[in-house]
Amino acid sequence: MEKRAGLILTGGGARAAYQVGVLKAVAEFLPRHAHNPFPIICGTSAGALNAAALAVNAQNFRKGVRYLNNIWKNFRSNRIYRTDVLGVLNNSALWFAGLLLNGLGINRLKQVSLLDNSPLVGLLEEIMPCEKIQDSIDAGLLYALSITASGYGSGQSVTFYQGVKEIVPWRRARRIGIPTRIENKHLLASSALPFLFTATLINREYFGDGSMRQIAPISSALHLGATRLLIIGVTANGYADPVSRNDMNDYPSLAHIAGHALNSIFLDSMEVDLERVKKINDLVAMLPDEVRERANLKHVDVLYVSPSQPIEKIAERYAAELPWTIRLLLRMVGAVRRSGTTLVSYLLSEEKYCRALIDLGYQDALKQRDEILRFLDVQPPRDDGMPQ
Repeated sequence: MEKRAGLILTGGGARAAYQVGVLKAVAEFLPRHAHNPFPIICGTSAGALNAAALAVNAQNFRKGVRYLNNIWKNFRSNRIYRTDVLGVLNNSALWFAGLLLNGLGINRLKQVSLLDNSPLVGLLEEIMPCEKIQDSIDAGLLYALSITASGYGSGQSVTFYQGVKEIVPWRRARRIGIPTRIENKHLLASSALPFLFTATLINREYFGDGSMRQIAPISSALHLGATRLLIIGVTANGYADPVSRNDMNDYPSLAHIAGHALNSIFLDSMEVDLERVKKINDLVAMLPDEVRERANLKHVDVLYVSPSQPIEKIAERYAAELPWTIRLLLRMVGAVRRSGTTLVSYLLSEEKYCRALIDLGYQDALKQRDEILRFLDVQPPRDDGMPQ
């Protein structure tokens, strides 16, 4: 069986800037003009945008990462969603009106969301030439790219993939894999944060953020043929420190509850899936070879890179960088309090915040340099400057 490295880029709104920092370090570990080292790339939510950019630029991995770095380090919230007074007031008023009308059994307002992400549509048209994905596949530089979105009608986690003809579509409980030609609409659907951004119509169904109902985020890469996985997360490792339970006298704000819900969507399933893979690997190690082959069980090498610092703390430092209109809107739902910074961490698409996350990702990857080099099967350069 051919060995293929898979790259999994998880969701998390503006937190996806962290992934760019990790990828920046990985690119520096490789030769300058190296091709894409990940034949299989899987993206979800904002990670889908990063995944597509790498697929488009598979000819030169460093160039693709540099392209992503230039985009993220110069980000502004108004490139993702409208921050002008009219745009914010109009959408928020429609959103609250929609909640009221739905409560009365009236569903007259269509495509209502708290924020208007129409600027993201224009941005993707400007920066993401998805037609080049097939060129990367035809050149043998990419085996498959997948983008996962959640169907509001079917309740299924749908993985849209574009890859070689040998890949077989799959169907499991509440999740399916469908071959298609990846377009910007798939990226918009996968990154449509629930309640915050509008759902995207693909074929006959509306889709939202791919992290919703994604109960097995690692499985898509395995279905596509990956034999080892590099996963770049967007939350601090939950095992690093014991969970503290502070006294909470005030009732949680709407922003606190929303942030908690987003964390549940984006973070919990990956941690559970990682535990599942580890247990299967432990089981495989104990089984005789013939039993493994008969049960079709294989060991999967997994390298997980995640923030060494809580991203919420970083967001707290840069929350003032948000446009005043968004700060006012978030103040209404309690996001200016410390308990609301989780929600802010997903929406804070401002330059200083993104650069801080990129730097954190870069430094974290440097700390795992040897592990990453082993994963990529790349020999580290000699300290004496002599060729190996």
